[in-house]
Amino acid sequence: MSRFILRFVFVVILLAASAIAQQQPDFKKAHEEAQKFLTELIRIDTSNPPGNEARAAEYIKGVLAAEGIPAQIYESAPGRGNLVARLKGSGRKKPLLLMGHLDVVGVERDKWSVDPFAAVTKDGYIYGRGSHDDKAMDAANLEVLLLLHRLNVPLDRDVILLAEAGEEGTTQFGIDFMVANHWDVIDCEYALNEGGGVPEENGKVLYVGVSTAEKVPRGIVLKARGTSGHGSAPRVDNAIAHLAAAVARVANWEAPMRLNETTRRFFEQLARISSPEKAELYAHVEDHAVQQKLHEREPAYYSMLRTSLVPTIIKGGFRANVIPADAEARFDVRALPDENMDALKAELTKLINDPAVQIVDAENSNARPATPPSGLNTDGYKALERAQQKVFPGVQTIPIMQVGATDSSELRVKGVQAYGIGSPMSAEDQKRIHGNDERVEIAGFGKFVEFLYEATVEIAGR
Repeated sequence: MSRFILRFVFVVILLAASAIAQQQPDFKKAHEEAQKFLTELIRIDTSNPPGNEARAAEYIKGVLAAEGIPAQIYESAPGRGNLVARLKGSGRKKPLLLMGHLDVVGVERDKWSVDPFAAVTKDGYIYGRGSHDDKAMDAANLEVLLLLHRLNVPLDRDVILLAEAGEEGTTQFGIDFMVANHWDVIDCEYALNEGGGVPEENGKVLYVGVSTAEKVPRGIVLKARGTSGHGSAPRVDNAIAHLAAAVARVANWEAPMRLNETTRRFFEQLARISSPEKAELYAHVEDHAVQQKLHEREPAYYSMLRTSLVPTIIKGGFRANVIPADAEARFDVRALPDENMDALKAELTKLINDPAVQIVDAENSNARPATPPSGLNTDGYKALERAQQKVFPGVQTIPIMQVGATDSSELRVKGVQAYGIGSPMSAEDQKRIHGNDERVEIAGFGKFVEFLYEATVEIAGR
């Protein structure tokens, strides 16, 4: 009798092991399919403006429909479509949201070496606008949802796919619209979005960066007023002269340096894995001399330390021989998440010390909410660490603060733990995002699909 029981137990174990093995995706096929999705999405021109994301949303809806997965498109304006699809879980936990935006920035076609909307494949890369930002995320999200569905992966929480419109400077058509009007269909505990990345150097992965915080885009305008007149008669209240002095003062001023939970952990962990020379810098970022070295060598890291104010547009005058009555300068302000903008503007007013110059908020300067960082000790973040060890063993998961902006901020303000992830990428390819000849490495994109799948199963699986 005992021999029969042992044999029965052995068979059960074999069957269970077989079932587990069957649930592992064929990642080679998954990579190829995701690559197909990416190339076809790139070929749908969703340059914003005008967007026309509904065409891309319809494409994704068709792919899902062929697999028996229903999806709904919510239009915020004609042609501005936001797609939502859902795989049901047990409901024991709140959902996980996989999100990406369908719009892309425009292109200067004459500066590209290939057609930016042809998804040209060469030398191990896919070239095209949106190949990284953000159609790689959309394609990977789609592939992961299909894998979960095909393999019938047991889920403790619903997994929601959101392919949204209008992230590139026009959030009112995408995440703002969905949060304000359809929060019930995307309400979640965790979200995985763009914003992180896997830096590579000489083909070697340095670390897996997970974005847990981001600086807040704000804009200010310095406006100078004077008296107009003939250029042959110099005036002491020349608006351009007053503006130029004010711009120089603000551009050369440094806001106070502050670390938060994310940036403190970032530099601490970065110091542990860097060369001795760089480790010395990262371990002493509170030293002003070190900050100046970062400013010169690694401006993005320097920007993590403080609110930045960069002059980007200057307007003034209309004829060479006419003194204008007014002039203005636009500053791109990237504020730390806890920055008090009223206090900052008061400090700048004292710094400028010129009644002829006023500081006003730029149009749409408060479009993005300021939010605290997502947690580093949540089940979601720990799940990302486990997934990283499966796909990128031997490196660290490091939290980062984005110096740019993503739609994760609109989720964090609703209490969602939102984390930004991304594909392996060299410093050279990083420069191409929003630039000419944007591209994504095919092998790296495949690893990202694998990482996203493992992360999703770690967070949402039973």
